[in-house]
Amino acid sequence: MRLGQMLYEPGGQLQHAYFPTTSIISLHYVMESGDSAETAGVGNEGMLGVSLFMGGDTTPSSAVVQTAGHAYRLERRLLKQEFERGGLLQKLLLRYTQALLTQMAQTAVCNRHHSLEQQLCRWLLLTLDRLPSNELVMTQELVASMLGVRREGITVAAGDLQRAGYISYRRGHIAVLNRTGLETQSCECYAVVKKELKRLLSDVRYRQETPDPTK
Repeated sequence: MRLGQMLYEPGGQLQHAYFPTTSIISLHYVMESGDSAETAGVGNEGMLGVSLFMGGDTTPSSAVVQTAGHAYRLERRLLKQEFERGGLLQKLLLRYTQALLTQMAQTAVCNRHHSLEQQLCRWLLLTLDRLPSNELVMTQELVASMLGVRREGITVAAGDLQRAGYISYRRGHIAVLNRTGLETQSCECYAVVKKELKRLLSDVRYRQETPDPTK
């Protein structure tokens, strides 16, 4: 999964579902003016392609690889076939869909009511949760595009966080030095999304019991 790779075009027929392992996918909505903003991110906690089993088959948003890495890809026919069996996968996908809706709703509220610095902290923490390290390969231009703001605003907010000792920034790389500090500077939106994801998915059983052949 290459950085910037377009997986879904707005209104296009979805052919595959994606299950990221080390990559992160950004769901974007692009306005007629060309401006865009991220509505949600998908990493190793979830999957891309809920429209396939919800009956839509298309989406008005685009899906772009935000962080290069790997993912599993599954044909839509196979995903639908397994989903319609009504087993463990169906339960897991429906719960994840609820968590995704929470993330989208919280993003909308956050973008409307919280400061840019709080939004940046929320976005950094959510991204960090999906990575094996504390360093993000990300330009300020790309972060600005994710949050739907001007690059100058990200420069100011990132500078404040760097002076506080929470992050270290050099061109194209953001290293988180003090996660606790970021959490204190973030709004409640990060905790809401994280708590809901844990509530919905932590008790899902990933292995079924071996069936008794005598029954």
